[in-house]
Amino acid sequence: MDKIVTNIWVYLAASPLLWLTLTLVIYLAAQWLFRRSGGWALLNPVALAITVLVTLLLLTDTPYPTYFTGTQFIHFLLGPATVALAIPLYLHWEQVRQLLLPIIVGLLTGSLTAILSAIGIAWLLGGSPRILLSLAPKSVTTPVAMGIAEKIGGLPSLTAVLVILTGILGAIAAPALLSWLRIQNEATKGLAIGVAAHGIGTARAFQISALAGAFSGLAIGLNALLTALLVPLIVHLLHLVP
Repeated sequence: MDKIVTNIWVYLAASPLLWLTLTLVIYLAAQWLFRRSGGWALLNPVALAITVLVTLLLLTDTPYPTYFTGTQFIHFLLGPATVALAIPLYLHWEQVRQLLLPIIVGLLTGSLTAILSAIGIAWLLGGSPRILLSLAPKSVTTPVAMGIAEKIGGLPSLTAVLVILTGILGAIAAPALLSWLRIQNEATKGLAIGVAAHGIGTARAFQISALAGAFSGLAIGLNALLTALLVPLIVHLLHLVP
């Protein structure tokens, strides 16, 4: 019986559709559980789906390249999904235009805070210069953060992990924190979540409202640009470049 089960698994594992199907089913199940819980932060669907998938890969001893081969269609859709963020932004362009100055100030403040707090906390905890460089761009979307880390002498692979963790923690904690701070404006919520938690946070912002999602999407792009300009300057001023 065990041999039959093993043979079936070997056959299924070789199918590109297996991991694509499992990823979609696990995420939909996590989304259902999140809604059933009334939006409990610790059951964030992205964090829950990642945890289940990583556990499944470890238990089945499946290498990541095998998983990626089956799910590269989802990877391909990241590009169109990012471009699609322009649609809600276009629909709420009038609010963006009216809040242009607060947006600029908020982006600059948020970007500087994200960079300096990451470097400062890691330095206080005894992190090496390379760790500090890898942490500096952790609040922007993964491809941009990895590119920045590589250029300034950080570890792109470590930066990728830190970016994902930042997004998950931001998506979990940001709504509760903003509520605790009594921030009711949805545009402000979206901008703050987008600056702090990039794409994963933006998915959470869309669960708040379309307006929050639009401002979060705007924050992703502008914060990536701003961080790419600020990080090299800051690490140079702090003499962190190896």
